[in-house]
Amino acid sequence: MTILVTGGAGFIGSHLVERLLSRGKSVVVIDNFNNFYSPSYKRENISEVISNPRLTLYETDIRNTISCREVFEKHRIEQVIHLAAQAGVRPSIEQPLLYEEVNCKGTLSMLELSRIYKVKQFIFGSSSSVYGNNKKIPFSEDDPVNEPISPYAATKRAGELYCYNYHHLYNMPISCLRFFTVYGPRQRPDLAIRKFTELIDNNQPITMYGDGTTRRDYTFISDIIDCVVSILDKQFNFEIINLGDSSPIQLTNLIKLIEQELGKKAKIKKLPEQPGDVHRTCADIRKAERFLDYRPKVSIEEGVRLFVAWYKEHKNRTAKASRPVIALHNLP
Repeated sequence: MTILVTGGAGFIGSHLVERLLSRGKSVVVIDNFNNFYSPSYKRENISEVISNPRLTLYETDIRNTISCREVFEKHRIEQVIHLAAQAGVRPSIEQPLLYEEVNCKGTLSMLELSRIYKVKQFIFGSSSSVYGNNKKIPFSEDDPVNEPISPYAATKRAGELYCYNYHHLYNMPISCLRFFTVYGPRQRPDLAIRKFTELIDNNQPITMYGDGTTRRDYTFISDIIDCVVSILDKQFNFEIINLGDSSPIQLTNLIKLIEQELGKKAKIKKLPEQPGDVHRTCADIRKAERFLDYRPKVSIEEGVRLFVAWYKEHKNRTAKASRPVIALHNLP
């Protein structure tokens, strides 16, 4: 059995690829190594497994239907885990057309190829951002999600709708996973925990939007990977499932945790709240508990400790040069 992971050199994707390979799976990765953040981070993410004979890495774009079709032609792909996306809430406000192109057209392309090549299971990486400023706490999969407050959130909801459409029309088994603020080793440099850690450690000010009372449901990477892998052994017709910790933390308290682990005090620059930012997130995880026996194991206190330990170990290392990747057709 071969599993395709799109975005497999990213933060979540690289952890997933490592886990799949450790379980003896054959894995194909598609990643375009774009410059949303330095591609060197992603090459380092995947460097430890690049020589594994059960891994094939293609450097191409999910919008490039010609090259992606070649991947499906060459490999007998039975399961697709679609994580590739243009990420980030605030940047999506500045470049909405790019987000529509990658997250909507790219997802539709993966679904169509999965239909053509009779993939047995499709897993879509969605986001808690689809809930917008939901007033009901915790956020349930049954809540209406008709008021996204950023283009990124709108494209993730559109991806879920495309997934349902392909399930309805072609009976394709699909699971849409709504990730709630995933963090841990290799976290993207633009995300709060990593960004705050680096700035505080370097005695630089951190920017806090609003009064610090926003609350986020942070989920440690290993809990997310446990759940994604467990879905591969199940067969749902169509399901949307929250994956979170269900224990939100206030921003000011998160900063205190990072300060404690670094042994340094943050210099805080306060700015007004930003358009597109939600006030709070909190996952109702009863469905994941029921369907997947999901029990988050890593608390935010332990998770921040593990992250800062990883950060300290890696901060003085230069990104490893990856081995050459397979380049197919590039977009113009």
